Amino acid sequence: MAQGREVDDSTYALVANTASLSVRWVQGFPKQDVHFVNDSTICYPSGNFIIFINIATKKKTVLQCMNGIVGVVATNVPYEVVAFSDRKLKPLIYIYNFPGLTKRTKLKGNVLLDYTLLAFSYCGNYLASYSSLPEFELALWDWESGVILCKKSQPGVDVSQMTFNPMNWRQLCLSSPSSLTVWTIERSNQQHYLKAKTAKLPMEDGSFFDEKDLVFPNSLPKDLIYGPVLPLSAVAGLVGEEAETFRPKDDLYPLLHPTMHCWTPTSDLYVGCEEGHLLVISGETLKVTVLDKTEDTPSMEGRPLISPITMAYQKGGVLASGIDGFVYSFIIKDSTYRIEDFLQVEDPVECLMFSPSYKMLLIQTDKGSVYIYTFGEEPTLDKVVEACDGQFQAIDLITPENEYCITLTYSGEACVWCLEDGAFVSRINLNMPTTVLACSPSSLSVAVGTVAGSVHFFDIQDAKSPREVHKAFLSESSVQLLVYDQRGIYLLAGTPEGYVFVINAKPSSSFEVLGFVEVHKGILQISTVSLLETDIVEVMVLSSLPETGRSSLEIFTLPIILPQVSATFADERGRLRNEFIHKFLYEVEHSLSSAVLSFQSDRIYGFCNEMPYICSYLLPANEHDGVCVLQPYHKVQSKQYGPGVLSLSPHGLWLITKAKCGTVCIRDVHTLETFVRCRSHSHQGHGIQSVSISVDGQDILVNGKDDGTLVCLKWRKFGGSLASDILEYSQQLLTSLSNTMEEENDSLRMRQSRFSGSEPEHTNMRLSIDSSQEELVQANNMKEIPWIQQKSQEAIKKEVKLFSNKRKEIKREIKALAKTVLNMMAENETVDNIAKLEQREFGLDLEELERLQSESQEEVTKIRKDVEMHNLAKAYLTAVIKEECWNSMVVKGRSLKGFHIPYVVENFPLKERTDEELKEVNRVLQQKKIETECLKLRKEIIEVQSAITLVKKHHEEEEEEEEDVAVRDTKLPNYLLGSLSTDFGVPTSLLSSQLELHSREEKINQIILLKDIIYKVKIVFNNEFDAAYKQKEFEIARVKERNVRIQEIILDLELEESVWQPEFEDCEKPEKTLVVEDSEITAQKHIKPWQKAKTELITTQKREQWLQLQASETRHRALMDMMGGVLEVKKEDILRMVIPPPAFVAKPDAVWTEEEKKQFRDYEKKVKELNEERDKYRKSLEAELKKLQNSIQESTQNFDELLKRLFERRVKAEMVVNQEELKINNLVFSLLLDEEISSREMFLNNYLRRKQEERSQTSEAVRKSKEDLDMYKEHYDNLLAEDKVLDRSFKKEFSEIPSHQVDILYRLFKRRPRIHKQKPHSDMTSIVPFGERPGSGKLNADAFAQLMKAMDDLDNINNMPEGLNPLVWNHFCTTRRVKVENEQKVKQKAAGLMEVVAFHRRRGDEDEKVQQEIERVSRELILLQEEKVKFQLNLTIQVLLKQGQVEVENFQLLLDYSDAILINRNIIEDLNSVIRAQGQKKVASMMETKDIHKGIFQIEWEHKKMEMEMEDLNQKAWDIQMLFFSRERQKFLNEPNYETLIAIQIGIMEQTIAVLDKTHKKNVENCKKLLKKLEKVSNQKDVANYTLSCNLREELVAVSERKDICNAMGSILTCEKIAKERYENMMQQQKLRNTSKEQAKQISVLEAEVERLKMKTFPALVPL
Repeated sequence: MAQGREVDDSTYALVANTASLSVRWVQGFPKQDVHFVNDSTICYPSGNFIIFINIATKKKTVLQCMNGIVGVVATNVPYEVVAFSDRKLKPLIYIYNFPGLTKRTKLKGNVLLDYTLLAFSYCGNYLASYSSLPEFELALWDWESGVILCKKSQPGVDVSQMTFNPMNWRQLCLSSPSSLTVWTIERSNQQHYLKAKTAKLPMEDGSFFDEKDLVFPNSLPKDLIYGPVLPLSAVAGLVGEEAETFRPKDDLYPLLHPTMHCWTPTSDLYVGCEEGHLLVISGETLKVTVLDKTEDTPSMEGRPLISPITMAYQKGGVLASGIDGFVYSFIIKDSTYRIEDFLQVEDPVECLMFSPSYKMLLIQTDKGSVYIYTFGEEPTLDKVVEACDGQFQAIDLITPENEYCITLTYSGEACVWCLEDGAFVSRINLNMPTTVLACSPSSLSVAVGTVAGSVHFFDIQDAKSPREVHKAFLSESSVQLLVYDQRGIYLLAGTPEGYVFVINAKPSSSFEVLGFVEVHKGILQISTVSLLETDIVEVMVLSSLPETGRSSLEIFTLPIILPQVSATFADERGRLRNEFIHKFLYEVEHSLSSAVLSFQSDRIYGFCNEMPYICSYLLPANEHDGVCVLQPYHKVQSKQYGPGVLSLSPHGLWLITKAKCGTVCIRDVHTLETFVRCRSHSHQGHGIQSVSISVDGQDILVNGKDDGTLVCLKWRKFGGSLASDILEYSQQLLTSLSNTMEEENDSLRMRQSRFSGSEPEHTNMRLSIDSSQEELVQANNMKEIPWIQQKSQEAIKKEVKLFSNKRKEIKREIKALAKTVLNMMAENETVDNIAKLEQREFGLDLEELERLQSESQEEVTKIRKDVEMHNLAKAYLTAVIKEECWNSMVVKGRSLKGFHIPYVVENFPLKERTDEELKEVNRVLQQKKIETECLKLRKEIIEVQSAITLVKKHHEEEEEEEEDVAVRDTKLPNYLLGSLSTDFGVPTSLLSSQLELHSREEKINQIILLKDIIYKVKIVFNNEFDAAYKQKEFEIARVKERNVRIQEIILDLELEESVWQPEFEDCEKPEKTLVVEDSEITAQKHIKPWQKAKTELITTQKREQWLQLQASETRHRALMDMMGGVLEVKKEDILRMVIPPPAFVAKPDAVWTEEEKKQFRDYEKKVKELNEERDKYRKSLEAELKKLQNSIQESTQNFDELLKRLFERRVKAEMVVNQEELKINNLVFSLLLDEEISSREMFLNNYLRRKQEERSQTSEAVRKSKEDLDMYKEHYDNLLAEDKVLDRSFKKEFSEIPSHQVDILYRLFKRRPRIHKQKPHSDMTSIVPFGERPGSGKLNADAFAQLMKAMDDLDNINNMPEGLNPLVWNHFCTTRRVKVENEQKVKQKAAGLMEVVAFHRRRGDEDEKVQQEIERVSRELILLQEEKVKFQLNLTIQVLLKQGQVEVENFQLLLDYSDAILINRNIIEDLNSVIRAQGQKKVASMMETKDIHKGIFQIEWEHKKMEMEMEDLNQKAWDIQMLFFSRERQKFLNEPNYETLIAIQIGIMEQTIAVLDKTHKKNVENCKKLLKKLEKVSNQKDVANYTLSCNLREELVAVSERKDICNAMGSILTCEKIAKERYENMMQQQKLRNTSKEQAKQISVLEAEVERLKMKTFPALVPL
């Protein structure tokens, strides 16, 4: 059998001295997937080995990993190599050739712990590996050169399957139970890169959900009221990379869970899911499609949902299997698939795989069995590997032939294997949990121990059909150890309880149980010494003593004649007597994991548990009593680590050690030195479970503990004394046992199977004893009883039979004694107290009585303690609740109810504010006061500055307006304040306006002030509540006082009315609930004896005092008898007064005397007067009763009215609290939104920074790829140019030969050989779905080699043209070969250039994509900043509106306020005041201008008047100068009656004047009428002017707004425009100044000329 090994310096050397061990065969079953190495060989890992199996011949080949257990395995069919990893720290990947099993290469990476997956590409020399914790690294290797081409880490992702695309080695699919990722391998020249893309899986029901962009969500609602709506990551406060993938729990939907995937020839993926869905995923776009399943066929009805565990692609669909053991064929067409049954196997299928030729299908079950299904006309199903049911639990060799070995699994399956080649022979199954197995040296039988405590015996004379022949049920504890002695006389079975059962090992004795030996619990090992020349068997039992840290060794001897004298050696219960078996007890001061007894019985070998030492201990020669402590005699350090186990070879000269490290060592017994060492297992599989060596020492079986591998070792260079000793011993042993074996085997054949023969005899004992023997155990007919229990029952039965008469006698005496004691107790009850004995003195067993009393007292104490602890816990919980809900309240919560109305008013429970809260409130108040003072000072400064610039006349008005504004600002109205807190007298002057809360600090201070206002409002209401509460207390007290009198009146009037007595309820006095009244306790109160005695004594004293008082009150008794208990009759007693009738009333009226009649009349008169007094007094009492009741009714109704007002006050207070809390909530919401916006902004900044870093990387990648492209293109151009140079220089090379030969050679130079491609067989193309796969480097090299081989044919001398020189032909052939090689290089370079160009294009696309992402983030950041500014300015305020109905005509109610803004009224008022002031200034300026124009006009008029007067004077002067006497003057001088004439003229003039006056009055009246009309017109004009002035004011406001907007929108243009206008104004002013100067000069010249003319025309008064 071929075997491959790897040499490692860290491993143990296999050769010591001249002898060594090698692996003969390995038996194990696959725990991982089985792989095809070629079309006829499969392989799988098992423990430290890889097992190769030829499918046709079933021949096995093993490859051992010298560094421990094999990790993961992968195979490459084209190259016929196998790769596997080891499990050591910093594992390696080894690649071996097959079938040579020579190491090809060793791959060393940076993985720390383990590789989990390996996969070869279908073409090319690429190997992908995936590691687990902590790297989670995907690496791509060039396994031929042993280098990592590229790698990528994805932390926390566990991958379950990894496959290359068979049609494209650049695609690699990794799937896990939660995701599926396709990795693309990009290559640029010699650089490789990995790019991942994850498929978006649908939900569990197969539907897809609309996945939103988490970074830039576009579908978020726009909230115009509460501000911007941000992504959930911003709400969560995430600013790092986790915000990109954050989803809340409500938004997480369970997705499909992929279980297996496979590639298709179209580079698509078929994915099977745990939920039963089948997906198709595009390899390029990763688009996921859920295939629809057609209806099930009738044969599949009733089966569970198919959840594919494994899949394999075939043409037209896939083969899949689940957990039901069926292989299904999924026939896929378009987007639907149909399921058909393909094959059924025994167990659930774990792996399906086609052979490279697709002629065979490998089926691997979960137990490890491997089937090969061969396609063809007659398909066949062959079982290549038949696995056992579980791991090997125990192993042993079947002696004496040493042809077979037997294994045992935990489930009870025993398998027989051929020792020569490890082939499977037969099996038998117990179908129950088993523990241990042992083969008998004296017969062909096997003993198997079970967990149930039984030992089963098998007959294995026919190894192909073993059978069970006997069963011994020892005890109910599991059988932990089974050991035969060397001669096969006894079988020793050990149990955890410390019982060692001795069983006769000979089948002829029916495997009789001889007895048991009781040792310490925790048996570790049983060692026996049974030599041929002795008649005893020495047994040593090793047990652990964990309480002392020591180990116990118990040695006893069993004589050979024990089966004949077993009744003497054992007692009635089956326990072997110590004096007969010579049992001795030893202890070792340290803990041992294993110990064996030497064949000389003078020495013990032990393996230390805590230290790696093997020690030998000498046994004392003399016998001893008690415990003997052994000291180490010889100590050797072991190179094995972990707990070890020792065993002796059959001849007792070899000491075999095995340990957790997985190494088997064989040592010399005398020197304890190792002469052979072999590592067959590893510590990763927890080492070796058991070792078994044949009698002749030629074969050694080693079983792994957890790796499930059975290794058979054989000797190499085994000879000399090493072999002769054991061979000699084996011959002697076989000779001495030959006769015995023949006899026992014959008796074994005679025994029938337990299933067809007699059952083990179990005596069903039914004991005939009386009722006092209930403690005896009776046998159950339906239940099998263990041997130890049977012996116990037999002993009990024997004892009962032996002592039955004595028991009856004792019982009779006990009954008589009990009767006597009862009589004594009855007599004791009749005697006096002094002579009476206590009951405890009648106890016969006082100690037992005291013990019972102490137990009961302890139980009572325990219960009392538990109750006290329970009460303490309840009390603590009560104290906590009371402290939290009652004591911590400075104002306790209570209610107040009305007397006659169902009103309930509750106060506000308040906790005392902490020092931190008060400190915070004081800080905010101090800060607000400082801000108020600062604001006042600023206003004063502004007023002073404005007073300097304003006109004094308007200063007072503006000052008054500012004072009004200041007053309005300091006391905001309720509708703007947002609450009615001012109605409770709480100051709100320090609150900031809701329109001014922009900063975070202002909002926090506002929240603190609002909380303070809420607290003060509650305090104000609580004060009112306390006043009302005191009022109710007063009213109740007054009602109680009046009820006393009412009760008296009711008693006097003998009315059946009830008195209404108001009381406080529990809700009004909650402290009453904290006090437990005696009436509330339903349980009987526990009174201590001394308290009970004290109470009885006090009661007796009080009774005696009362009797004494009753005896001494003779005066009181006489008063009661004579005068009813009173000395004076009160007015209240009138109603109860009765006038006794005379004594003669009983006599008839006829016999009355006069005196009696007179007395009777007096009696009637007194009765009448008494009745009148009664009626008068009754009426007065009724009037008083009604008055008192009315008074109570009136006072309680007044209180109810007060309570109504208090209730309204409570409602208003609660309204105020809710209003303030609503404001607080709005502020808190704004703070939270501000934080969310800040988080979003920080995230976008971080995201932008990451994208910029990524952009720098992509830019660098683009630059580098551009450089590589340029360099590669340059090389390609150079190579292409060289090729063209070779073509052009051909004729120059052969210019010396004739031209026609040159032409012939040129044609041959251009000629290329045809390479015949091997066409695949038609049947292969029809079976293999993937067809011809793309070429790889190896295929290209093979094609080039084939081309060169074809060129050799062309270079043959036979192809040389005629007449050509052979030297020229050789030169031509060399030149042509160079040309062909250069052409191949050009082709390779061209293909590489295309890859580099594509790589550069992809890098450019990535860079452009990142740039677009950066721009998008920048835009989003700008929009967010705008939203943030808008949110800070767009405040949410709370406005109080008047309740009521507002009617709007024609439903013209404005509901859309999207384009409206809410601003502070003060802003409008301030703006109006500024506009009004500016308007007044403008009016004043206009009036001033008007007055100036009026003065100019007046001056001009005066100037004209003066000019006219000047002209008149000049004219008069001229007239005076030119004066002459007219006729009139002459007439005056000459006429004597000139005055008469003047009078006549005057009269005529007066008449004329009268006429003119009349005419004038008429004209005046007409003018007045006209004036009235003009006044009406003037009024109309005034109205129009007022309207225009209002419009002008609005236009001025609009103009000012437009100016502000213009200033805000285009300040730069406005400044330029203003500068230009100023420049033009300055130039115009300069021109006007020059013009005015010139005109002033002209005016001065003209004035001088006027003055000159005036002087010239001034009149000269010449005297006449």
